[in-house]
Amino acid sequence: MAASRKRLEPAARVRHLLSIDAHNLMTRLAARQDSMVGLFSRLRDREPMLTVLDTWFDTITFTELSTLDPAEQKSVNRFYELLSEVRWYLAYTEDMPTMVQTKLTSFLRRLETTFRELISVIGPPEADGAKVVDVQVVSKVTKQPRKTKARSRR
Repeated sequence: MAASRKRLEPAARVRHLLSIDAHNLMTRLAARQDSMVGLFSRLRDREPMLTVLDTWFDTITFTELSTLDPAEQKSVNRFYELLSEVRWYLAYTEDMPTMVQTKLTSFLRRLETTFRELISVIGPPEADGAKVVDVQVVSKVTKQPRKTKARSRR
């Protein structure tokens, strides 16, 4: 039998699944944004727009979310709350397709920002669900006084 796998703590598994879910959603939304509005324009059916926004998050429990740290919970909430706002708009808008496209593009930019924040907090979708630490390298360079040669006047 192969070597036993390292068992992840429940919070690490929840983080990883949320990361995969958010990544899948953002990939789908970016790839299908134009066609979902095109279908809405042609068919006057909202279903193609809404199915792109399907997520596993709807099935997560309070107990599973409680395994996350408060900062992680806030980040998850910001992302999925904005997603809920997008769903509401697409489900009930009376805007014409051109305006829907414009607003969807704006929502997508906001979602991308909250997605990047989410991933920086809970980690990217990886096989081991490792947490990522976002750092900035700052180098300290101290200036040393330059030695100047004294000019002699003759």
